[in-house]
Amino acid sequence: MKIRFLMAALLSGVATLAGTFSAQAKEDSVTIGMAVAMSGWMEAYDGEATKMAQLWIEKTNADGGVLGKQIATVSADTKTDRVEGAKAGQSLIQQGANLLLVSADYDYGAPAALQAQKAGIISAFLGAADPKAGVLGVGPFAFTTIAAAQLEGATMGDWGFEKKGFRKGYELIDESIEYNKSICAGYKWAFAAKGEVIGADTFKGLDPVISSQITRMTDAIRTKGVDHIMLCSTNPGAASALRQIRAAGITLPVLSGTAMDGTYWLNAVPNLKDFYLPVQALPAGDARPAVEEITKAYTAKFGKPPTTQYAYPIYAWLDLWKAAVEKAGTTDAKPVVAELEKAKDAPTVLGPRSFTNKLHIQTDIPLLITSFAGDKQSFVEEWRVGKTIPDPVLYRLAGN
Repeated sequence: MKIRFLMAALLSGVATLAGTFSAQAKEDSVTIGMAVAMSGWMEAYDGEATKMAQLWIEKTNADGGVLGKQIATVSADTKTDRVEGAKAGQSLIQQGANLLLVSADYDYGAPAALQAQKAGIISAFLGAADPKAGVLGVGPFAFTTIAAAQLEGATMGDWGFEKKGFRKGYELIDESIEYNKSICAGYKWAFAAKGEVIGADTFKGLDPVISSQITRMTDAIRTKGVDHIMLCSTNPGAASALRQIRAAGITLPVLSGTAMDGTYWLNAVPNLKDFYLPVQALPAGDARPAVEEITKAYTAKFGKPPTTQYAYPIYAWLDLWKAAVEKAGTTDAKPVVAELEKAKDAPTVLGPRSFTNKLHIQTDIPLLITSFAGDKQSFVEEWRVGKTIPDPVLYRLAGN
């Protein structure tokens, strides 16, 4: 069974929410628009975050709403298509959206976010980990809800050196989207400061076979003492690459980014072990009571807990947005953004969050390291790099 089919089957259901997002903007309400993928492969990343946003909206409305007004919602399917994304964003703005939620990837969410920027409306990527999903790549009214991909990679590189004793790494980079390249940029920055990145190779996520890359990887392991692999990719390509690596007899520890979170894909790599990645939340066994409460509420509403951590960041971000709106006394973008940019290690259900007038993404927060063994994903420990990631790494300027 193909991984893409599994993702769609496990994470489908956003389309069923479309009927609940039919409320039209009214003067006596605050309207949140959702230009998200309800079909196509991005549904796997947008679906549960969209449901979590709906959960937050229902809870907030039950608690009195925002500025004393109830929150209405409007939505449109981007169909995992950039052109459709722009159309969806424009349509929702015309319907009166005061805030626009967009897809969990810079490449696919930016077209809708740009429409919000042009209209002077705040947008929030559900999970885009590329720093361009903000001031530089969209404009000053754009935010993303999660940590930079560079921080994911840096966290794994730093943790791998300090706690696992890794000294010689090898990168395998999926060039299909910018996120993957950013993970490895962060990893290389952090790990190369202490250890050595022996080599790097590339592939495209939809490549059915990476035998040439595995041959070169095997040679580096044999002749140069590589002791771990950094896999920078997203599913379904990531699972396919990992399966081929293990099938080739390469048993070295493999580090990766958050995009491989969850266990829904593990049947593609039987008996997987020595595989590690960072997350912001755990759908099962998170030690933080607030996260557990959210998971229980989500499960009660939708019949099962979130499949991955990607459901959670929007909840924390919307809490920050609401607080900023209440302080500003309006949903207008400029004053609300000014309040959001005052956040410095502001407490949220997922831990501290910060924004500045240059960065609308998290670049220095603790992440949760998880490990995989068999068909289970388990918490290992919390890890914070605690160093400022330089701009050339965050924006992958020449040589990074």
